[in-house]
Amino acid sequence: MKKYLWTIILIFLSFIDTANVFGQEYEALKGLKSIKAVFEFRKDDPKSATFYLNAIHQTFKDKNITAVTENPNFVVVFTGPGVKILSKNKEGFPPEAHEIIDNIADIISAMVKDGIKMEICLVAANIHGVDPEYVLPDIKHVYNGWISLIGYQNNGYSLILTY
Repeated sequence: MKKYLWTIILIFLSFIDTANVFGQEYEALKGLKSIKAVFEFRKDDPKSATFYLNAIHQTFKDKNITAVTENPNFVVVFTGPGVKILSKNKEGFPPEAHEIIDNIADIISAMVKDGIKMEICLVAANIHGVDPEYVLPDIKHVYNGWISLIGYQNNGYSLILTY
């Protein structure tokens, strides 16, 4: 029963358009010409990761963001234990999580198709036993995700942590 309830909640969240639901304007966005954000993604629980990935995707498509710029720049850098959800090899996850992990692959594919860049930290992949050969396609391999995060921040990207 919990599985079905969680699925219904996730489906509902994926269709929410916050701009229409709340009709809210953000003073913080006034005067901006571009929006650049980098997300450090460390979530390794498949259910929680699904929620956060959907939230990032919906934020990217939010009418408040697209009113500022047609092409926001979002990057998700997977570090720490968050790299585990990116492997096509589902070892280490209970069987009931396998379907959720397959869904994560679909979410990531849709995010990339919409223009969100994805990177995986190979240092973290090595520490957490993720073979780079099994990492989902569409995800750029970088040796050290923290160096990417430093670079993005120094290039004007806002850092958002997902812990």
